[in-house]
Amino acid sequence: MTARRLSRDEFHAKLAGMDRGDLVKVLWTLYWRGAAPVRERIEGLLEPQHSPAREKARQEPPDAGATLAAVTEFAALARSGAYLGRDRRVSPKERTRWRMTFRSLATASQQALLGDDVATAARAVSTLVDLACETKDMDYFRSEDPMEAARFVVSDMVGLMWARLRDTRGARDMVQLAVTDLVRWEQPHGWTRVGSGWVAKRETTLAGVLAGLLTVPDLWERAAHRYLEALDRTATRAGGRQGRSRRDLAADLAGWNTLLVERLTGPEHEDLLVRASTHAAFSGPELAFFQAQVARQRGDLPEARALVRKSLRSLPGHPLFRDFAKALDRPGTVAPPL
Repeated sequence: MTARRLSRDEFHAKLAGMDRGDLVKVLWTLYWRGAAPVRERIEGLLEPQHSPAREKARQEPPDAGATLAAVTEFAALARSGAYLGRDRRVSPKERTRWRMTFRSLATASQQALLGDDVATAARAVSTLVDLACETKDMDYFRSEDPMEAARFVVSDMVGLMWARLRDTRGARDMVQLAVTDLVRWEQPHGWTRVGSGWVAKRETTLAGVLAGLLTVPDLWERAAHRYLEALDRTATRAGGRQGRSRRDLAADLAGWNTLLVERLTGPEHEDLLVRASTHAAFSGPELAFFQAQVARQRGDLPEARALVRKSLRSLPGHPLFRDFAKALDRPGTVAPPL
């Protein structure tokens, strides 16, 4: 049951019987234990001459270095199990408040991206996104679905980071960094455990986010070259990044692979697509489907049919595989839509 608020008259009547010491005690309790907006309002009343400076400070982005340090410490504590009570560095009260801490750090990182030190702010964002990816399978917090609880939309945060890198370092440098991030972080079904809820409704694929930033054909070609380099680095690490198998990596990046086939048309790009679709970092039915799309684009329909049927033998119910195979089997088909 919600406690009833005092009316204005009741409030004044109670204060009327208090001496100055009691009033100061009430005000101090409100100031010390109150939320930040309450403290700021009291400070503004006590020191009105400093209000313009405080307002200017609130509007300025937070210090990127301090934000990175706070994010790094938080991530280290989470990975050590401190928020599960495995050591005393995090108090019992703070363990239950991890959502608010995560949201506060995410907000600070996002605001820091708008400042001058974008590179440092991007490192803070990257640390949070790494942590978000890990929480899909690892228990760092007492939560059934950590990113849903934290209201952290990975695709929105990454999209802002890439856009700021483009604005400050240029599109070419952004592409190189973004493609590496894509291979590292892409999760086509989102970053929540359940896949439904407030966060899941707002998520989109990183492939789609990056595609929106590649506004000219030259950037797509550059992205393809950087993609091959990122795959080379992944293939040299046993089991892929974060323990992903070659089959899982092919599935996670299937949407991006399809976009490459759609955008890199013409014989001048055939070598890039062949290298990507035969890369050692991939395996499984999604790899065969990637190869089927490349074969279809170069006009080798018998090879495309054989490859998509190979994919369907592994995943017979896959709707995209099935629709692609049906389109290839239509009489007169030359280039069915992907």
